[in-house]
Amino acid sequence: QVQLVESGGGLVQAGGSLRLSCAASGRTFSTYGMGWFRQAPGKEREFVAAISWKGGNTYYADSVKGRFTISRDNAKNTVYLQMNSLKPEDTAVYYCAGSSHIVATMSIADYDYWGQGTQVTVSS
Repeated sequence: QVQLVESGGGLVQAGGSLRLSCAASGRTFSTYGMGWFRQAPGKEREFVAAISWKGGNTYYADSVKGRFTISRDNAKNTVYLQMNSLKPEDTAVYYCAGSSHIVATMSIADYDYWGQGTQVTVSS
């Protein structure tokens, strides 16, 4: 079992930056692929970024490529999402997710564990 707790969300102006953190419990964290997803009001949850178990492979949605960076620190059981050049359309609840697949995966169906989400609001 892995429990995930996100933090770092908030209100920021367009062009600003935020760093989300996801703290995981459980000794198997380092063997999990991790991902970030987001869900805006009235929309389906969508993939944002993913990272493999050792951090060697990462994937990004086209909408965030070049602006967001996913990373992980297995010694701290934590995965991060650095978000730069934020846009109003990035406004959503951001969810951290863990997958028993060690590779980075973009498919929501591959994720077994989810955090409770953290709100990110970008004002124009």
